[in-house]
Amino acid sequence: MTQAPLQASQPSQPAPASAEAAGVMAEWQCAALVYDYRQAANPVRAGLTEPIPYRCWPPELHLQGPTRVIPLDLSEALGCPGPATSPGLAAHFLRIEAGEGLKAAAAATSSLFYVLQGSGRLRWNNRQLAWASGDLIVLPSGDTPLLDADSTSTLYWVHDGPLLQHLGVQPSTPRFRACHYPAAMLRANLDQLLADPSAARSNRLSILLANADLPSSRTVTHTLWAMLGVVPGGVIQPPHRHQSVALDLILDCPPGCYTLVGTDLDSDGRIRNPERIDWQAGGAFITPPGHWHAHVNPSQQAAHLLPIQDAGLHTYLRSLDIRFCGGLAG
Repeated sequence: MTQAPLQASQPSQPAPASAEAAGVMAEWQCAALVYDYRQAANPVRAGLTEPIPYRCWPPELHLQGPTRVIPLDLSEALGCPGPATSPGLAAHFLRIEAGEGLKAAAAATSSLFYVLQGSGRLRWNNRQLAWASGDLIVLPSGDTPLLDADSTSTLYWVHDGPLLQHLGVQPSTPRFRACHYPAAMLRANLDQLLADPSAARSNRLSILLANADLPSSRTVTHTLWAMLGVVPGGVIQPPHRHQSVALDLILDCPPGCYTLVGTDLDSDGRIRNPERIDWQAGGAFITPPGHWHAHVNPSQQAAHLLPIQDAGLHTYLRSLDIRFCGGLAG
């Protein structure tokens, strides 16, 4: 059924006692509106608060060309300032030619970098760090990071700048320590998980990255959540959902892998009328909050993905509401 447009009215009020009082009242109440609850309680709809769309970005965006920042920008579709990939997060590819540098400038409290390929050095807050393919780095607010490439490199960069822009604030105090997760550490922990027989009973085979400064949320930053996951060959993962948005990066995959996404489940626990998102290694896609999603790998070779979410913030707000289908544990 088509919903009627939202109709607002000025609040009813007693007549002012004087012209001066009327002027003061007008100044304080010129922006005051009142809506019928039934028309305004859920304004997420086209033309008002725009729903988050399905969208994919192919690896061809970053496979060649000069050193540059490549925003994965949905701000026009979302009706918010850009660049923004979701209302609270902005994702980018960074391509850096060998021997060149690139600044990752953003007014953000959390920046996450994953190295898809290449090697180089990070310079930030009078500190340096060598990075290589498969490494992940998170930074709090501070100086603008400078990334110098020793070999031609591609990085995936996600930050929470759009959230701060919506709140009308600037970062001031670092909320966690900068952290480096080397590729060897990530691989070793993922291999240990896969060797655990109990892991076969899980909805997702993945490791979550955390920061010792955030013991209660167990997230990689106070706003961001990062998961390194594997979808084994021949597996159809049961659906799950959460109220955080997911900015999914496909690290590697054999042909034929895909994700099914939708808003509802049928009586058998399958996604009703799903949208199919085909995977490409080095590509990215967005999973809207509250949508059921299931990863499918019909091949005999494992596939790996790295979802970045605003679940650090949702965990703090107690609004993540993660749910699993099929009777498996998270």
